[in-house]
Amino acid sequence: MAFNVYLSGEIHSDWRQQIIEGSKAAGLDINFSSAVTHHESSDAAGDVLALANDGFWRDHQSAKINAIRTSSAIKNADMAVIRFGNQYKQWNAAFDAGFCAALNVPYITLHDEALIHPLKEVDGAAQGWAQTPAQLVELLTYLLKK
Repeated sequence: MAFNVYLSGEIHSDWRQQIIEGSKAAGLDINFSSAVTHHESSDAAGDVLALANDGFWRDHQSAKINAIRTSSAIKNADMAVIRFGNQYKQWNAAFDAGFCAALNVPYITLHDEALIHPLKEVDGAAQGWAQTPAQLVELLTYLLKK
């Protein structure tokens, strides 16, 4: 059984690559998708339309362009992984989790124990909480091979 998995959240570590490589090594038939993870490119997504003069309108314009990719990928996902790191606030990941919940797209959160309290509502709507990419690979193996 093939799966489409959307990977959302923190962009400053290799957690996505760990899940993708671990899934390949396990022989899993998974199509992974994600938002644009190159920070500068994501911030500039709307610049081709018109360079906004202030930060709010530039971010607003780019967020709308990025939402085309994000919303399409989430709508087509069998499940999502929503990663929250400790160093930065991933407001986009929290939004993606809410979007998944609204669309009934199951998701698993991926974060350290230190974030249990701040993410209690996000975790409350999730199908599970993982602490490592390796746990996600084990979960995906169970879902697709057992």
